[in-house]
Amino acid sequence: MLEVCLLGTSGMMPLPKRFLTAMMTRYNGSSLLIDCGEATQIAIKKKGWSFKPIDTICITHFHADHISGLPGLLLTIGNADRTEPLTIIGPKGVEKVVNSLRIIAPELPFEIKFIEVRGDKEEISINGYRITAFKVNHNVTCYGYCIDVDRTRKFLVEKAESQQVPKICWGSLQKGEIVEFEGKRYTPDMVLGEARRGLKVVYCTDSRPVPVIGEMAAGADLFICEGMYGESEKQSNAVENKHMMFREAAELAKKAQPKEMWLTHFSPSLVRPEDYIGDAKKIFAHSYLGRDGKTVDLNFDDKKGEE
Repeated sequence: MLEVCLLGTSGMMPLPKRFLTAMMTRYNGSSLLIDCGEATQIAIKKKGWSFKPIDTICITHFHADHISGLPGLLLTIGNADRTEPLTIIGPKGVEKVVNSLRIIAPELPFEIKFIEVRGDKEEISINGYRITAFKVNHNVTCYGYCIDVDRTRKFLVEKAESQQVPKICWGSLQKGEIVEFEGKRYTPDMVLGEARRGLKVVYCTDSRPVPVIGEMAAGADLFICEGMYGESEKQSNAVENKHMMFREAAELAKKAQPKEMWLTHFSPSLVRPEDYIGDAKKIFAHSYLGRDGKTVDLNFDDKKGEE
């Protein structure tokens, strides 16, 4: 099961009832965080999730509302007695930016490893996740993230026996390894069933609508997309500041056909986003407003959500 929590839904500045946009996932004992603006720690605490298992942090871009909460969070993770390494993924320069912020958090009991994304698209496998960073269109270098949890193929005892595969080889073959035993070569296809669909979550904020977003969100279990403005008169603001309207996000979802789309990264001026969700639903029926703390449990066979 993959647990997904939208920690905050505000863009630009935190509000008393709307924290800055961030997302956290939990899978198989590992916790992954995307972005870390002010109030992210409060949002995690309010959710009741633990800081210590956070081992991967993805940064979309270097605007303060997406990264300024990082020094405090790192200190809190350290105070939670984490000693294992933590990996931070982000655009080119992420190591320099984070180390500059760490002037106020110089001593940590764990190592920070950095992965700098430099191209238009890059795939990273880490802690059970297959993460694809993809460049979007903001006024600074910015990446969206596709989080895949691949499902292992089913081990078929009958198939292994019919192929006369020695039992001593089964464990390695189940892991996808090729085995040489007593002069014979055994491959995973000899014992495994067909490929099975995994889980897919796509997260994108701070961008104009570009085709790659829809391409990455195709068939996702959950597509979390910025909708900074709902009001039609804010179209020029969206274009100038390189953000998205509700309806523009819905158009991307209509092409991608995820199971659900959650809108997030609302402008502080958007006091009542619920007044505009209807416009998005007319384009893509499975459009929903994100809200702070909104959570879904994604399972390989089905999905349960909590409102």
